[in-house]
Amino acid sequence: MRFLANENFPGDAVEALRKQGHDVRWIRTDAPGSSDSEVLSMAQAEDRILLTFDRDFGELAFRLGLPATTGIVLFRFRMTSAQQVASVVTQAISLRTDWIGHFSVVEIDRVRMRALPTDKQS
Repeated sequence: MRFLANENFPGDAVEALRKQGHDVRWIRTDAPGSSDSEVLSMAQAEDRILLTFDRDFGELAFRLGLPATTGIVLFRFRMTSAQQVASVVTQAISLRTDWIGHFSVVEIDRVRMRALPTDKQS
């Protein structure tokens, strides 16, 4: 799968996903300092699912109506160690193939998914 890891996403998790064969770009190295709307636009333009720990992307997609049809995966759990985060991220990603088109919230013990709006707002 093709992913765009937000700037706040841990490097160990990015590397672990790449080792699983995923195509992962990382804002921290490719476009540091980008605004959330720029990151979301980049994910759309490159047809990548956005991976983040930042809750603001839900507001951008649902409340402000910015295009996000490629998908957003929000991870919501306490980062206790880089290894644990990488493990949870890779396990969660490997369990599903339907990330595209959804705003997904991954917690330690569950995944919640909501379809993203398909109509672009003017």
